[in-house]
Amino acid sequence: MTVLINGTVDIKAEDRANALAAATALIAETRSQKGCNHYVWSADPTSDTRIYVYENWESSEDLSAHLAGPFYAQMLGILGSFGILDTAVSKFKIAIEEPVYDPEGNPRGDFFTEPA
Repeated sequence: MTVLINGTVDIKAEDRANALAAATALIAETRSQKGCNHYVWSADPTSDTRIYVYENWESSEDLSAHLAGPFYAQMLGILGSFGILDTAVSKFKIAIEEPVYDPEGNPRGDFFTEPA
């Protein structure tokens, strides 16, 4: 079962670029963890303070190992050193995954591979 982490972290505008730069090596290292398919922090181009967090884990066990490990602790340390203004981060269990485009190349909002 795939687990997604999706959310936002807000820090002072004058610190955001430095926070992302300080996290670059950690982000790359975290991607080497068992079960980590995607892990990224990115600046929101419409907000001076917002950082988007996106993670994709193969299982809740892999995510749990990450949360109990040194990479997560380092992430908290990095963000904490810049002063967090607000956070809103959630996890999601994914029951089905399929491409946005169907076999004919049409973008679809429905889940077309599920039986009717």
